[in-house]
Amino acid sequence: MPAVHAIWRGKTAHLALACFLFAAPVSRWAAGDLALASEGTPALASGERTPVAYSSRADADAKLTTDPDSPFWREAHFVFAEVDKRGETERDYRTEVRSRWTKDNLYFLFISPYKHLYLNPKPDPAHETDELWKWNVAEVFIGSDFQNIKRYKEFEISPQGEWIDLDINLDNPHHEEGWVWNSGFEHTARIDRSRHIWYAAVRIPFAALATSSPSAGQQFRVNFYRTEGTPADAKEVMWRPTMRRTFHVPQSFGLLELVGRQQ
Repeated sequence: MPAVHAIWRGKTAHLALACFLFAAPVSRWAAGDLALASEGTPALASGERTPVAYSSRADADAKLTTDPDSPFWREAHFVFAEVDKRGETERDYRTEVRSRWTKDNLYFLFISPYKHLYLNPKPDPAHETDELWKWNVAEVFIGSDFQNIKRYKEFEISPQGEWIDLDINLDNPHHEEGWVWNSGFEHTARIDRSRHIWYAAVRIPFAALATSSPSAGQQFRVNFYRTEGTPADAKEVMWRPTMRRTFHVPQSFGLLELVGRQQ
């Protein structure tokens, strides 16, 4: 079967309130989840430093591609999202996440091996998809505010190129206001059914992250997630374990640091 791929830019505003966890028929923003997100995760062991992922500088922006062998992505730093919410290794779903940056944009590439994809039967990658998290997705949570860690951005993309972006404020009782935010991020995705791998690439303007002049050494707070399978047999794979039933635990985020080009 040929690869499924799409690339889109822009946004139309949609408002919705729905379940983030596949099995729970309640809002992803239920009071219980917000309370859990406000709780602290287990502290790092004495002397242990916050994990850091690195993003490699590129001299210029490039056409967004999901080809991991392209010159652009070959020079990228990477980490692996390979644990569940409690920190147990999910070896079968070990997802490589690469990153690069330019003076204007931040890039990520997800390389996601899969067994069984759970996909929207009526995908519409031309428009923002409400409740996209009900299906299999890759996600970036990223924040530039180190004073209020409950403020950050969320970017999701499905194997079919569907997408959604959100401006998260866990302190805002009117959380639905984050849905009208328009980041202007670009995205592309494809499924390699012969190899059982799907790919997603995103380009996020630094302006959407309240960053006007990025430079080497600058850091962001970040976590990476990926979902797999049907609601009855869902897998949730991430870089940093949340130790909670929700992904929205900013205390669990690691760091992303901008660095120079790979040598």
